[in-house]
Amino acid sequence: MERKIEQDESWTDSGIDSFKSIPRDQYPSLETSEKDKPGCGTEERLDSAYVSSSLTTDSLDDLIDKCRISEATECECTEEEVSLLTTLTEDGDTILHLAIIHEEEDFAHQLIDLFPHELLDIQNNLYQTPLHLATYLNQPSVVKKLLVKGVSLDLQDQEGNTPLHVACERGLWECACEMVHDVSANKLAHVTEAQNWRGLACLHVATRHKHHRLMRLLLKKGVDLNIQEGTSGKSALHMAVELHDVSAVTLLLNRGANVDAAMFNGCTALHLAVGRQDASIANLLCQAGADKMIRNLEDETALDLADGNDDILALFPFDDIQIMGRTVTNF
Repeated sequence: MERKIEQDESWTDSGIDSFKSIPRDQYPSLETSEKDKPGCGTEERLDSAYVSSSLTTDSLDDLIDKCRISEATECECTEEEVSLLTTLTEDGDTILHLAIIHEEEDFAHQLIDLFPHELLDIQNNLYQTPLHLATYLNQPSVVKKLLVKGVSLDLQDQEGNTPLHVACERGLWECACEMVHDVSANKLAHVTEAQNWRGLACLHVATRHKHHRLMRLLLKKGVDLNIQEGTSGKSALHMAVELHDVSAVTLLLNRGANVDAAMFNGCTALHLAVGRQDASIANLLCQAGADKMIRNLEDETALDLADGNDDILALFPFDDIQIMGRTVTNF
């Protein structure tokens, strides 16, 4: 069933589910696409997770023929074209959403030229804009075209993710580059500091998924590398330590991360490294000047947590120390 766009604030509301929560068998796959046949990478295609159950490749082709868009950048919209552009499927998708979903990139480019600016940021029932979908499906040329038309970078989908969050989660370098290219520092800071519903900013997402190249891109663009996630107060450095990711820890320390930044429970990165008995990362943190005597809310220092681990205790240059009230000597 189709419906006209309504001027309602709900277009910018946020949902609660995730891309991955949509059952793949909820909608039939495209009827005529070779890519959806067995053995053609069906698992990697997400068409059926987004589109109306009544839409097929043939019906989209009919829409393409019906629109008859001029190849010229500037063109007059007929009444029929305006009606088509302002019509939504039962899933809240515009024809531009559908063109992107079905990987009709040339048609998507034409639609972007034709669409009035205010229609390019329409969110579907999953709160995805065309930019979210073009990013998720790794269509950098469509991403670039949308950005040239001035679409919003900070609209959030049902998980609270901006398109840049999506790129950072999936490791989509080209799409991320398009989003951070030629963006003012203030605007970029607003996007990179935005947290999704799990409290994660873009740097947190890239760190959690070990996308080091994207981490370097964000750091080069001047993101706040000490920003805390919203649930427990971890910085990207805390997350890298938890993942035993030596490369990420080294990168963050070299870029000036606060080695003594504390979580909401008072734990520093050194607390986490020692608690996980990761001597190599604990050594990196100590070399970066980590304070070994900071106490967390449990009144524990990193030294307290190191009790019994000779490899880690050897990192602490004290001749006579006490751990949990017990004197330890002869280091």
